[in-house]
Amino acid sequence: MIQATNIQKFYGELQVLKGVDLHIEKGEIVSIVGASGAGKTTLLQILGTLDTQSNKSDSSLLINATDVTKLTDKTLAKFRNEHIGFIFQFHQLLPEFTALENVCIPAFIKKTPRKEAEKRGMELLDFLGLSHRFHHKPNELSGGEQQRVAVARALVNHPSIIYADEPSGNLDSESADKLHKLFFELRDTFGQTFVIVTHNEDLANMADRKLTMVDGLITV
Repeated sequence: MIQATNIQKFYGELQVLKGVDLHIEKGEIVSIVGASGAGKTTLLQILGTLDTQSNKSDSSLLINATDVTKLTDKTLAKFRNEHIGFIFQFHQLLPEFTALENVCIPAFIKKTPRKEAEKRGMELLDFLGLSHRFHHKPNELSGGEQQRVAVARALVNHPSIIYADEPSGNLDSESADKLHKLFFELRDTFGQTFVIVTHNEDLANMADRKLTMVDGLITV
């Protein structure tokens, strides 16, 4: 599903990732923990194709058996849209659009017909307990509801992999607990693979595997 070999990342002379090797199976939920500055978010961005490693010539990143480092920018953007979903600490919903419209944006980018996209969006929002919020804008939703809309948006294109960066970091404990349980329900229902960077020990320990990063390397 995800196979990364010798992933290095430099910012100027600062080496943030120092040769990360990683293998994640389909349907796994894997948490990545570590102190701030250990390289967790940088690794997640590279695994999610939002950034690239500094050593392309002697590293590899296979996602669904595709070497994404060999794709053109246009092909990579299409691959990302179709295969990968993202959930961030700050939901990044567009304030001028309704919950349903926000969910449908990746589907519209994929050129999914509007009716089909909206049907899928409504099904996901209903699954997430938000059927009464289709036409509400973000400022009319609670923090937990906004994050569930962001989860639906990540799922709308049927991605095989979900990358989450501190997904519950901006939520109260009750909403965070509900979101954590939701990830496992989604995996069991839809079969997605989850890679989650988190400082939340409860979420990290719930995962099938917990990986610890120290100084640019995975140590566990």
